[in-house]
Amino acid sequence: MRAIVYTETGDPSVLQLVERPVTEPGPDEVRVRIVVSGVNPTDWKSRRGAASVQALPFDEVVPGQDGAGIVEAIGSDVHHVAVGDRVWLAMAAYQRSNSGSSQEQAVIPAERVFALPASASFDQGASLGVPAVTAYRALTVAEDGPDELHPTALNGKVVLVAGGAGAVGHAAIQLARWAGATVITTVSGPAKAALATAAGAHHVLTYTDADIVEQIRTIAPEGVDQIVEVAPSQNADLNLAVIRNRGSISIYANNSPELTLDVRRHITLNVRYQFVLLYTVGIDVIRAAGAAINIALEDGALGVGEETGLPLHRFSLEQTADAHALVESGAVGKVLIDVTAA
Repeated sequence: MRAIVYTETGDPSVLQLVERPVTEPGPDEVRVRIVVSGVNPTDWKSRRGAASVQALPFDEVVPGQDGAGIVEAIGSDVHHVAVGDRVWLAMAAYQRSNSGSSQEQAVIPAERVFALPASASFDQGASLGVPAVTAYRALTVAEDGPDELHPTALNGKVVLVAGGAGAVGHAAIQLARWAGATVITTVSGPAKAALATAAGAHHVLTYTDADIVEQIRTIAPEGVDQIVEVAPSQNADLNLAVIRNRGSISIYANNSPELTLDVRRHITLNVRYQFVLLYTVGIDVIRAAGAAINIALEDGALGVGEETGLPLHRFSLEQTADAHALVESGAVGKVLIDVTAA
């Protein structure tokens, strides 16, 4: 079978297409024929490494945390999926050398494999994983909010999603609206505003507007209940100005190494900050997110493509380096790799 591997950290040129033998799953594993692989910023960050001389944890790594495909073999202890099932993956490559979705056949821990509803496409399945599970976690950590999402879980709540045109922001808009929230999002300009509107945000605002605080406070006079934050340092003052008493701010990105907070004002409002990193939230959170995400999929709440605010960029397996480079450049939308025929 064909697989993409890298044996050293670096730019996209370290990615190589190789032939590898198909392996059989162990008792708690599933072998999936990957139809579509999704590429996330976490994939290129792992490939590039924190420093050019950083050693890999394994001699060889297959990248790709997210993907969708068809089960071809299961281990003896696997019961939630069967051979022939359509599935989507989350954290496929985490702490494993050869389980990434950038290959034709991937052997993956069963707990990271979820049935893909019949109504959902492989493109949708490959676009979940990191973005959707991160968004789900960000929306379920508030002190006064739900610990799981369903169609009425956020009724009466106002959610502010920073960067609504990004992949996590897009999923957060969709999940928050599906769960009943009033959704506000901030973007940089008209093109991204059109995408956030298509995703389902009720109010799409430009974060550079001088009166952005007043705009948000007009929509939410008592303050915002929950903020899903991609730029914590840059938006710290704005968040403090619009969060309600006992509101929560979920941070899932580290685009700045430091965050300065006004302690007195945050204490006064009893603000909760929750940092969100998918890899260390625990498998119980991943399972709960997967179950709820599947219900949202069945309800038609997690669409992909330009018409739902998430443009798709397609590559072949041979073009994986180009796919990584596009994500690394900050392209808007979802980058997908077509691995095998559906």
